[in-house]
Amino acid sequence: MFCETKDLSREALKALGLAFNPFKAVVVPRPIGWVTTLDRNGVVNLAPYSFFNAVSSDPPMVFYGANGTHAADDGEKDSLRNVRETGEFVCNLVTWELRHQMNDTATPAPHGVDEMKEVGIAQLPSRLVKPPRVAASPAHLECKLHQFVELPADPRSGKRNVMVIGHVVAIHIDDTFIVDGRFDTARARPVARLGYMDYAVVTQSFEIKRPSWPLARKPESVETS
Repeated sequence: MFCETKDLSREALKALGLAFNPFKAVVVPRPIGWVTTLDRNGVVNLAPYSFFNAVSSDPPMVFYGANGTHAADDGEKDSLRNVRETGEFVCNLVTWELRHQMNDTATPAPHGVDEMKEVGIAQLPSRLVKPPRVAASPAHLECKLHQFVELPADPRSGKRNVMVIGHVVAIHIDDTFIVDGRFDTARARPVARLGYMDYAVVTQSFEIKRPSWPLARKPESVETS
């Protein structure tokens, strides 16, 4: 199957034997940015973003894609508007135990609704920024805004795509998940986004040490599909 992205209409995809755009099902797994922000009145917003990742480790930087508009009024999404007003946000690690609460906060609630309160999510105060943390999450990243990047708009709807880049100024980790001085990812069981309505959960990991040059062994041949 070969698909040019200049036409991803339902008709074009159907002609290729596809029911949906495969892009998000191929770029996987994607960590979920469960982002808490505060509006100018101090109301909490909590929302999950499947376009989220780290982009630098020194200094530590993350981004999330605030794509599209708010369902209530077609304006800016709360997580974008709030950061524009305050310059701060927190990323909370989504785990298997928190999957349903995370999904509940994806609902397009009206502006001014505290999703943490509505969903029944307990919060903890942050240290260096004002937005609170999800208490049940084993890890949090306190962030201050570095930059907004305006990406090309949706060619069909014209809706904006904005990348929010934040500088991680503090990291919280539940000591339960620190084993031999390292964060035990498999023990935390983080949830990742796949394509469509699908998710994955990390339950095991493996280690491969990076080789030096010249290679000590002959690389295994890989056949093309």
